[in-house]
Amino acid sequence: MKPFLLLASRAEDDAAEEEYESYLRFGGLLPAELHRVRLEAAPLPDIDLDRYSGIIIGGSPFNSSDPEESKTPLQHRVEKELSALLDRVVAQDFPFLGACYGVGTLGRHQGAVVDRQFGEAIGAVPVTLTADGRADPLLAGLPEKFDAFVGHKEAVSKLPAHAVNLAGSPTCPVQMFRVRTNLYATQFHPELDLAGLLTRISVYRNAGYFPPEEAEAVMDSVRPAKVDAPGTILRNFTARYAR
Repeated sequence: MKPFLLLASRAEDDAAEEEYESYLRFGGLLPAELHRVRLEAAPLPDIDLDRYSGIIIGGSPFNSSDPEESKTPLQHRVEKELSALLDRVVAQDFPFLGACYGVGTLGRHQGAVVDRQFGEAIGAVPVTLTADGRADPLLAGLPEKFDAFVGHKEAVSKLPAHAVNLAGSPTCPVQMFRVRTNLYATQFHPELDLAGLLTRISVYRNAGYFPPEEAEAVMDSVRPAKVDAPGTILRNFTARYAR
């Protein structure tokens, strides 16, 4: 089997390693089947799409809707590299799944409005599939309504006409969308379980998602959550596109 490619941009090793392990676990992949490139560490090398079964983009500290003048040189580089890669990925309808940051990258690339209107605090939210979502193969086996972990400052407030909305929540109408046949993005985190979320709350306590002194209270607030459905999306993705 050709490996999948994970494009990551978390500079904090604890969060980066746990993210990688979660994609392996929920995707049902062996380490040799998931090649990771850490975009924050070095420029994106030339990517030969023929070497891979599909591409996954993990979460990121970056927000595509940040004012251009406030973005760091690193963020500008990463965005430029991902945009160039997406030119090829979209043209070929190459299997792609972006989680959280994938909404900003694929969404902006395709003309969606990505802004701060529908940001959600860290926690579990109820996600409901649309009629298109219920018919989509990547969501096979999921209930029509399920809880998922979120925590994001930006979101899609308007999809382009050619994109298909697959799921939404009461506080964020676009939780998952599809472009063409094989290009997907989720606003929620299909790779996150409770342990992973607790790690991120600790690691990113100073990232502006909540007052740093409230980190323990945020952890306590998410501990009762029962989130077990979203990982099915990753398994469906790897099973559908492995080649």
